[in-house]
Amino acid sequence: MRLSELLRMVWLNIVQNKFKVLLTSVGIIIGAATIVMVIAVGKGGKEEVAEQFKNLNAGAIDISTSTTTNSSKSSGNNTMGGGMPGGSSGRSSSGSSSSGGGFPGGGSGGFSMKGGMGGMNDPMMNKDKVTLTTDDVDDIETFVPGIESATISFQSKSQITGGDLEEETSYTVAGVKSNYQKMSNLSLAIGDFVTDSDDENKKKVCVLGATVATEIFGNITDAYDSTIYIGGKAYVVNGVLEEMGSVSSGISPDQAIFIPYQTGLKYVTGSDASPTITVIASDVDEVSTVSENIESVLAESYPNTTFTLTDAGSKMEAASASNNTLTLLLVVMAVIVFIVGGIGIMNVLFVSVKERTKEIGILKAIGYSNRDILLEFLLEAAMISILGGVAGVGISFIVIIVVKQLGISAIASLSGCVIAFFFAVVTGTLFGFYPAVKASRLIPIEALSEE
Repeated sequence: MRLSELLRMVWLNIVQNKFKVLLTSVGIIIGAATIVMVIAVGKGGKEEVAEQFKNLNAGAIDISTSTTTNSSKSSGNNTMGGGMPGGSSGRSSSGSSSSGGGFPGGGSGGFSMKGGMGGMNDPMMNKDKVTLTTDDVDDIETFVPGIESATISFQSKSQITGGDLEEETSYTVAGVKSNYQKMSNLSLAIGDFVTDSDDENKKKVCVLGATVATEIFGNITDAYDSTIYIGGKAYVVNGVLEEMGSVSSGISPDQAIFIPYQTGLKYVTGSDASPTITVIASDVDEVSTVSENIESVLAESYPNTTFTLTDAGSKMEAASASNNTLTLLLVVMAVIVFIVGGIGIMNVLFVSVKERTKEIGILKAIGYSNRDILLEFLLEAAMISILGGVAGVGISFIVIIVVKQLGISAIASLSGCVIAFFFAVVTGTLFGFYPAVKASRLIPIEALSEE
């Protein structure tokens, strides 16, 4: 029998049983739509991760402190004695000893943990807190090999007024050094970033993120060289960043206000600052070694203190792992849906074989071979799968639009549509094979005599 005649018969059977075909293909439709969604969400997730970390150097390491016990601080204070790190190997010229009896940059008592302070043994000073300082940055740069650059920064929430703001509004204020811009790959839309001179002289200047500038002044141009008030003190806007749309070193640049580090310590946070040191390793492959060396150096200044070191690579791996887990769950769900859909097709074809037993007997009686009957039922299963696959792919585009409105990143792709369609056809054909074989093996006389 010619293929065209078989296809015509298959099409007539499908047209005459539209509602049954629709119900049969529901599983395939949902499965195909799910496959497209799986690939769309996976692709969207990957691009979102890349977007979030595009401004992070792959070799960046962030160092922050945890708490320490009173006894460990006591040990550290005895070691520091009169400002010299007694007993430490090769650190007689380190930043720890140079802090002597003073504060870095005229800071407050929050930085008294390192130097040989006269009141270090005062019980009131034994707070369970370690605060990193610029001296620690110097120590790391001096004693840790394989470092390209290092900086220190902090962030806090402050009340801001000025511009078009009708009332005080809370924004993230970040105290940074001049090299923070290069290390975090920040670009300026207008003006200049924080300079060493601004930091040394504790100038009240700031750099606004693109979103902050728009919210406070309406646009970037009006923001430049204007004045805002941070904690009631006037700061001149020296520059505005280009829109970044990502997170850099833990700070979202679009929604942050950057000020000189020492200015922030003096006027914004005081002793409440919790700085983070950021280090860029020269070789990405040596990040773990550099991290270990950093911990060793800091351990000499702060015995028995736990430090948290995170690198951009680990953050990206963690984010990618979460995205992969979500994708895997969706894949499993899609497979289950396809299996259910395939079983549905198989059941319907079994019923169809039973209903059409006499028809099959007549076809065999007039010369149709087992192969023709097998091919007819296989083509019918494949056709139902094709229709379900097309419908599923079409519905998936509507679902993607809805998902995007809910804030989930999903990017439709041609490859996703092709894969979904392929799986739909294969699933339907495979599950339709056994009923087709059963139909082809019917004996004509028995089929014709079937009641």
